[in-house]
Formats: sequence, structure tokens, C-alpha cells
Amino acid sequence: MDWFTNPKQNEVKKLITQLADASRRNAAAQELIRLGADSAAPLIDALQTQDLNLLAIYQQILARIPAASPELTKALKSAHPIIRGRVAEVFGLSKDKTAIPALIEALHGEFFTVRARAALALANIGDRLVISQLLPLLKDQEDEVRMAVCMALGIFKDPSTFDELANVTLDDPIIEVRQAAVKALGDSKNPAAIPFLMEALRDSFWWFEREQSVRVLMNAIEGMGSSVVEPLIEALADREGTVRKLAAKMLGNLRDVRAIEELGMTLYDLHHEVSQTAAQALAQFSAPAIDVLAEALIHPEASVREHAILGLGQIHDERVIPYLIEMLHDPAREVKRQAIQSLAGIKDRRAIPALQELAGDRTDRELAAFAKEVIAKL
Repeated sequence: MDWFTNPKQNEVKKLITQLADASRRNAAAQELIRLGADSAAPLIDALQTQDLNLLAIYQQILARIPAASPELTKALKSAHPIIRGRVAEVFGLSKDKTAIPALIEALHGEFFTVRARAALALANIGDRLVISQLLPLLKDQEDEVRMAVCMALGIFKDPSTFDELANVTLDDPIIEVRQAAVKALGDSKNPAAIPFLMEALRDSFWWFEREQSVRVLMNAIEGMGSSVVEPLIEALADREGTVRKLAAKMLGNLRDVRAIEELGMTLYDLHHEVSQTAAQALAQFSAPAIDVLAEALIHPEASVREHAILGLGQIHDERVIPYLIEMLHDPAREVKRQAIQSLAGIKDRRAIPALQELAGDRTDRELAAFAKEVIAKL
């Protein structure tokens, strides 16, 4: 950059140096903005900095200098790749529509970091006509570019892109790229995206040994709010146990009363984790779910009764106490133990007589010791 020939070069250079001083930063920034085009080339050169805090300051200043656009466009085409990418970010900040042709050209450049940042800049500028230019890059050979394009499409929230994003959620070999696509679908808040998100939920790639990834997917689905309740209720009948479990968990988080009855039926699921998750989901509804959980206390399967007690124990309502005390007399040891544990969490002294009875039972010393321990804390 031939900015040393500029007669104001010394002043501009001094001002850029002052940006590192917090006490002089605002005044220096305002003066650089006032100088306009004279500040552009030196500031673009300064984008090479390794100090990310200063980098952000330089970019913000450049974004506020309309006259810098020609120099920025030139740098986007010919500067070092690091500067090109950072210049693209400046255009994203300034939302300068005159930069769109140069940014589209950068989408097809040699350097993947520039392609990625150009995609995000175009999305931040916000002209929907560029969407057709972005979609082919969902198949770019570089993971970073595909992720950036997913993020860019997420900014646009255009339903016409949902099919393409859905393909990424199911087919991309890199989980981080799939996550970006799912987040884009979820951020749209558009009910039209729900079928695609539910399809991803049924893909084991998302949840087999990928706890963090499935959380991203669940956040996207839950973010749809009440419009996703019915699809999740349908998922409670999915043939895959993990799908049923995740659907139950999300319905609990959403706390839409339409799900209570179906979650109550899911308590009887043959898959242990599904039944347990349904009980915990019902507990999140608090009082409205007490009757549904109480009905399960007479089920012949001990595991169902155990899960129902687990759910009741997580509801802080005095109406659950009699149910928990009654289950201290259940014939199944694991049910009694869960009842003791639930009462320990609630800490209601009405349970002491029944717990004392268990504490004196010499046929099960471990359970008796547990009862004594709980009594001591009530």
C-alpha cells in the first residue's frame, strides 16, 4: 500500500498508534473517521495485527468511513489473504451494498478463509439476491466454508434454503457443519423448518456418542416453541428408543400441557431410559402432572412405579407426600429405596413414622440404614 506518499501519513500513523491507548482511543478514532479516505490505506495495512482487540477497533473505524470503500474493494481483490478476510468482515459491518460484486467474486477465490468471511459479509449486508450464490458453497471442500455458508443462510432465514440446509444436517461428514445447519434452521423460528429438524432427530449420527451435538439439535427444536409440540408428541411413538427419550425430554422442557397425557403413556415404555425420562419430564409440569404420575403407582411393573416416584419426588407440592409415604410399603425393594430418596429430597417430617418402621426392619439392613440416615436429616 503506497500510503507513505500521502501528505497526512504521519498524522494518520500517529492516530492509529493512539488507538492502543484507551484514554486517547475515542478522540483518535473520531479524527481518523473525519480524515476519511486518507485514513483508509493505513488502517487496511493495520489489519495485519495479531492483537484481536485492536483488529476489531480498526475494522469498526473502517466500517464508518464510506470513502474507504474503493481502497477496501481493492484490498479484497489483491491483498494478503489474511487482510482480504478481514476486509470482508469490514464490509459486513458497514453493510456496504456497493461491495456485493467484489464479495461474490471472493466467494470463488483461492483462499478458503476469504470465501468463508465473504459469505458471512454478504449475509450481514442482507441482499437476498446473493442466496443463489451461497447455496453451491454448501458443497465446498473446506469445512470452514460450509459452516460459514450455513451461518450465512441462517441470517437470511429464507424458507427456500431449508431443503439444502436439511441435506447438510443429514449428509455432511463433519458434525460441526451439521450443527451449523441445524442452528440455521432453528434460528429461522419458521414452522416450515420443523420437519427437517425432526428428520435430523431420527438420524443416529446426531446422538450416538455425541452428547454435545444432540444438545445443539435439541436447542434448535425447542426454539420452535409451541409449534413443535405436536411433532414431538408423535415422536414419542418412534420405533427408536433414543428418539422417544429425546422427545420426552424436550416436551418436559417446553412444558406445554398438551403433552401431559402422552408423556403419561410414555411412563409405560418398555425402554427403561424412556420411561425414566418421561417421569422427569412430567415433573417439570409440577402440579398438573401429579395425577398422571400417581396413576402409575399401581402399575404391576416395579420399574414403572419407581419412575413415577422419581417424578413425584421432583415436584415440590405437599400433595405428593402421602403418595411417597404409601410407597414405602411397596413390595419391591427398588421402589421403596426410590421413595426414601424422594422423601429425603423433599424433607417433610410427616414421613418420619413410616421411615422409622423401615429403619427397624432387620431383613434389609442396607435399606434400614438409608432410612435412618434420612430421618436424621428431617
